Amino acid sequence: MGPDSSSKLLSQDEALRARALKVIPGGMWGHMNVARLPPGYPQFFRSASGCRLRDVDGTDYVDLMCGYGPIVLGYGDPDVEAAAAAQRDRGDLMTGPSECQVELAELVVETIPHADWVLFAKNGTDATTACVTIARAGTQRRKVLVAKGSYHGAAPWCTPSLAGVTAEDRAHILHFDYNDVASLERAADEAGRDLAAVLVTAFKHDVRRHQEAPTPAFALAVRRICDAAGAALILDDVRAGFRLHIGGSWEPYGVRPDLCAWSKAIANGHPLAAVTGADRFRDAAQQVYVTGSFWCAAVPMAAAIATIKKLRATGAIATMEAMGRRLRDGLAAQARAHDVRLRQSGPVQMPMIMFEDDPDFVLGHRFVQEALRRGVYMHPWHNMFLSAAHQADDIDRVLEATDGALKQVTASVDRRQSAKAVQ
Repeated sequence: MGPDSSSKLLSQDEALRARALKVIPGGMWGHMNVARLPPGYPQFFRSASGCRLRDVDGTDYVDLMCGYGPIVLGYGDPDVEAAAAAQRDRGDLMTGPSECQVELAELVVETIPHADWVLFAKNGTDATTACVTIARAGTQRRKVLVAKGSYHGAAPWCTPSLAGVTAEDRAHILHFDYNDVASLERAADEAGRDLAAVLVTAFKHDVRRHQEAPTPAFALAVRRICDAAGAALILDDVRAGFRLHIGGSWEPYGVRPDLCAWSKAIANGHPLAAVTGADRFRDAAQQVYVTGSFWCAAVPMAAAIATIKKLRATGAIATMEAMGRRLRDGLAAQARAHDVRLRQSGPVQMPMIMFEDDPDFVLGHRFVQEALRRGVYMHPWHNMFLSAAHQADDIDRVLEATDGALKQVTASVDRRQSAKAVQ
């Protein structure tokens, strides 16, 4: 190169970003756009295996995001991929579904106690939107109660962005505060006889906030209000489904939904979603028109059969819980040792790690950047995910990185305090 050439060669990731910017609006869209994360995060990856990622520049990471949730058994799980490959040899997208659709439907109904039937789709937004549509068809009502700040997908009725959204798109959505029974009751009173459904996430997993499990009183109140009004209780289990309980995330509360939305972990990374429902809404599910040319593809269904069977047979959820506890306990000990005010919330297999008194995520960003430099991929303000592929050695590798990262956070806090004292 001559003297006028750039002094620094572009990395593979930087080169791909530059190319993408020319042909993709903004270069990337949605929740995987790392422009929303602190500097240093790779946008593009080359490969993944187990709980490890490799970016396009060859750097390896222990991954605590699992593709934002779909990877529940580990990247490239051999049993899932063998089932997918065998079905691919027979056929994937055909003019009609494969016989494995019926096998999967039978397995889902057998596995999930509240499910009398199931419909399949492609992603979480498909499933939550179908649940709302079915609830309205089954009740002949319009109003749907949704918790403030809860994420239920990217359709106009629920997207967190208001760009391109009209008031009419949300005309019949009413809000309440998660875990606040009085707030829920006020919203139900406002809906009156037009209440079609109450839609709730498995736990309060809003971004940029500490996570909250539903209180038993709240879960029971949702069921009571729906029963009294003749409305549908819709559980959005897209994010938590198959990580907290094999039969549905509210099973431990003794509260079963009328309709439930599933996606993410159902097929260990293969594109699939599902709506499960009680017999009361079977006719409504048959009447509504929800479909997609890719919804009956057979390979993801074969992958889902293998995923659910392996989840049931291997105690994968217990493994994720044990590894999540190991991570949480280790981080708590490190925070005490470094005198850092760290708050961990959410289920241990879906951890949220935030710093107290850090509203702008200055400490959180430094922490995850330092962890990333040490080969661990974390997120500063979105809940993370463990898979059954995470083993004790992997968690210990994470803790080695977080220990170094917390040292750097502590040093940065000390420097800021010293600078303030000088001023």
